[in-house]
Amino acid sequence: MEHVVEVVRGAVVESRHRIHAVVVDAEGRRRAWAGDPELLTYFRSAAKPFQALPLVADGAIDRFGLTLEELAVCCGSHSGQPAHVEAAAAILRKVGMEGAALACGPHPPFHEDSRRELAEAGLEPVRLHNNCSGKHAGMIALARAHGWDVEGYEQPEHPVQQRILAELSRWLEMPPEAMALGTDGCGAVTVGVPLHQMAYAYARLAAAARVGEREPTYVVGAMTSYPEMVAGDGRLCTELMRHTGGRVFAKVGAEGMYCVGIPGAEIGIALKVEDGATRAVGPAVLGILGELDLISDDDLGSLNDHAYPDLVNTRGEVVGQLRPRLELRTPDA
Repeated sequence: MEHVVEVVRGAVVESRHRIHAVVVDAEGRRRAWAGDPELLTYFRSAAKPFQALPLVADGAIDRFGLTLEELAVCCGSHSGQPAHVEAAAAILRKVGMEGAALACGPHPPFHEDSRRELAEAGLEPVRLHNNCSGKHAGMIALARAHGWDVEGYEQPEHPVQQRILAELSRWLEMPPEAMALGTDGCGAVTVGVPLHQMAYAYARLAAAARVGEREPTYVVGAMTSYPEMVAGDGRLCTELMRHTGGRVFAKVGAEGMYCVGIPGAEIGIALKVEDGATRAVGPAVLGILGELDLISDDDLGSLNDHAYPDLVNTRGEVVGQLRPRLELRTPDA
């Protein structure tokens, strides 16, 4: 039984990206899976909604007057568009800090027009352009709310990271010592846990938001109300949340990681492309959502460019396509 996204050029399947995925409900029951549902991998940026929860729970949102739009960028891996950079900068201004305090390194905006405009102006990218600058600004806000020293806030021994690990432990239902700790691309801590636990955490967050628990309602509400702040123009997270009208919240992670929460169904999905290929994420995620009837045919039609992305050569010609070939297993099968 294959669980892949195929890359088809002409009439030939040129490449295959192997997929591991699991669908879990808020009670921890496994509803469906493909590949290895217990695969140990890093949560990466798919953990950001949980990393943002302490901002609400510990009062940073109220103390500094952070908006839902700013909370959304804390949950995001943004594209470096002007609105994203300004939102991260606004958080820092509210807590009395500047962009130089961010521990993440600079990189050019993901957004093509923003990257070109920066280059045409003769400017170099700064730390605020980093796709994780919102998360880092939120971490600094958490440190300021508690009166902790901001220096080293990204390090595992710092109270900020210890607080976040405690929050992750709560939602994953795993003790911190059971998690593998690594360093994310932005320099902060990331955790390695089984896919099943990630999906379970998303299902629990979805269920808590559905019944109106304060912290989950703030975070999920921020993401679904301002999906453009979670990713950016043309990106899957933004378009999936926008087209489903808040019925779904979703977050990408590096190296082919993706998670989805569905409050109406109290379900979570965690997916990993084994070789880390980002191009296979959209077809895999939308293939699962479609097969399980978790989003409508209209929504899938609106997201067709992500579900079946074209291969385009350097002359702009369509020369092939990506397509999912996932056979989900269920407990009854």
